[in-house]
Amino acid sequence: MKSRPLMTIKEQAQKGIITPEIETCAKNEGIDPEKLCKLVAEGRAVVPANKKFKLAKPCAVGAGLRTKVNANIGTSKDLPDVEPELEKLKVALEAGADAIMDLSTGGPIDEIRKKIRENCPVPLGTVPIYQAAVEAVENKKPIVEMTVRDMFRAVEKHAEDGVDFMTIHCGVTRTVLERFNYSQRILGVVSRGGSFLVEWMVYNNKENPFYEHFDDLLAIAREYEITLSLGDGIRPGCLADATDGPQIQELIILGELTLRAWDAGVQVMIEGPGHVPLDQIEANIKLEKELCHGAPFYVLGPLVTDIAPGYDHIGCAIGGAIAAAAGADFLCYVTPAEHLRLPTIEDVREGVIAARIAAHAADIAKGIPGAMEKDIAMAKARAKLDWEEQIKLSIDPEKARRYRLEGGVSKGRACTMCGEYCAIKVFERARKKKFFVRGSE
Repeated sequence: MKSRPLMTIKEQAQKGIITPEIETCAKNEGIDPEKLCKLVAEGRAVVPANKKFKLAKPCAVGAGLRTKVNANIGTSKDLPDVEPELEKLKVALEAGADAIMDLSTGGPIDEIRKKIRENCPVPLGTVPIYQAAVEAVENKKPIVEMTVRDMFRAVEKHAEDGVDFMTIHCGVTRTVLERFNYSQRILGVVSRGGSFLVEWMVYNNKENPFYEHFDDLLAIAREYEITLSLGDGIRPGCLADATDGPQIQELIILGELTLRAWDAGVQVMIEGPGHVPLDQIEANIKLEKELCHGAPFYVLGPLVTDIAPGYDHIGCAIGGAIAAAAGADFLCYVTPAEHLRLPTIEDVREGVIAARIAAHAADIAKGIPGAMEKDIAMAKARAKLDWEEQIKLSIDPEKARRYRLEGGVSKGRACTMCGEYCAIKVFERARKKKFFVRGSE
């Protein structure tokens, strides 16, 4: 019998051992390492960090921590070149992404993943089932003829290449699929990985291999220190499908799997819905936290309307701010190109900035240390009409500076919105004189 590897980050935390990863993340968060250690021990926070790769910028995701932002990049069959994806990686990091996911499905996927890993200093995530499906097609086989070994080999390959967290759709089970017999869903399954597994299960009349062989998955995760991001393969793809039976049934199963993962010393976060009406977002967050025992919640958006193609990053930011304020811990960005095309470099930048705005707004509402202080600093800079300081404090300094210069009065104190009628300047003049006080007439 193969011996178990050394203690995982979670197991060390349970014994009160502060690992270097926890030490670094706590310093970056501005909290005591003991506090973060306790959160990791309880499963309320994760520190994704594959043993095979030394992260230059590790980060922690979870309760009481700054809301993190993930950016998706990756090739497609139609656009298989890795160089644009490496440029997107660079731009996403410059814009402030805390983590990256490589969702490549075109070109030499192994080579692309390794290049992205080499150039990615932050936690890197993948969805291994994508590669298993692509390789099946490349070998002239339909996706439904993937073997269980094919699926797990992809997981092992990504782990060996240094991937820190993986989306695995373990909750797409036969029990969940039965719920579709009583569902009025419009869009069915919109998760790509989820759809691969659904088709495979129906065609082969078998259980989801990642659920049936979950212990084997845990063994791989434990060996490489992979954080499992338990995927929402049954997430709603439109507002009308939100919070229905299949979605909630999957969430219940993910909660059960969370306890099994923790027993094996494996870190876990839960992925959440993509399209949710405003009035259902808070309920979705509370459901996840209750059913999944406080595990960190990783949400795609959620998008609050289905009719904003080209502006889905705005819908995402609205939903993301509400979700994070209600307790979501990790926001997956959505770009303006969502539902339309593979994102461009500028789409990636816009997506990251929009998600960061949502995350920061939520952090203020949650009382995360240091969040409100940034806005107070900006307010003081505006009161002084200190443009350099305002630009420096901006979430997107590059755009703020460009707009300031394009205004045409970059050397003046005011901007072109108000000019000489600037309210701050007018009030300054008034304040230099003695204000009226009661009884002074």
